[in-house]
Amino acid sequence: MSFLVYEDAALVVVDKPAGLSSEEGVPARLRQLWEAPDAYVGVIHRLDVGVSGLMVYAKTPAAAAALSRQVTQSQEAYAVLDGRAEGKPAAPSFLKQYRAVLAGGPDEALPAEGLLRDYLFKDSRKGRVFPVKKPRKGVREAVLEYRIAATAQTENGPFSLADITLHTGRTHQIRVQFASRKHPLWGDGKYGSRCKGAIALQSARLCFRHPATGEKMEFALPKPDKDAWNLFR
Repeated sequence: MSFLVYEDAALVVVDKPAGLSSEEGVPARLRQLWEAPDAYVGVIHRLDVGVSGLMVYAKTPAAAAALSRQVTQSQEAYAVLDGRAEGKPAAPSFLKQYRAVLAGGPDEALPAEGLLRDYLFKDSRKGRVFPVKKPRKGVREAVLEYRIAATAQTENGPFSLADITLHTGRTHQIRVQFASRKHPLWGDGKYGSRCKGAIALQSARLCFRHPATGEKMEFALPKPDKDAWNLFR
């Protein structure tokens, strides 16, 4: 899959490689490809540097505003759907789905599917995020839903392929929520993985409404063909 997935006058969808910053690296690469150093690139959402996959960027301020409104609407819709807020249920218009390779198989701490809900504290000095038991200053609630799609047995124990939908977008959220249940992501040494290699986390599916036409846009990536992903060919 190439870096550019889709492009029109209003937006561009990319397959961000691991190791490239979503806030500075991707816009810089786009401007280089366009040979337009002053081109507008609106950042709509973010991925950790070590994570790969689908992202959408706006090419005009109007498109950025429209896509950002969809992100806000989706955050509000998920809050109603998972009980964090009251209101009339509505379908999220901006959908981000991920896949990850986790240590272990389904167990009491992590059933085959469900909703994970935690309070997370970001320690900027240490560059880490920690789960805490109660809300307090600097703590934010994190919610995701997941499904274990497959489990593979290896000489180092079982590993699972998980499909994940974020309800909130907290720093390191997926990594911390699974690691806190003794299921760290493959390659995520910061949060307890003993496996070497890139973090096995991919932004695999992205859905939203086109900011100019209202048309439903949907993009999906296949699993990477390397490292931990090859356990699930």
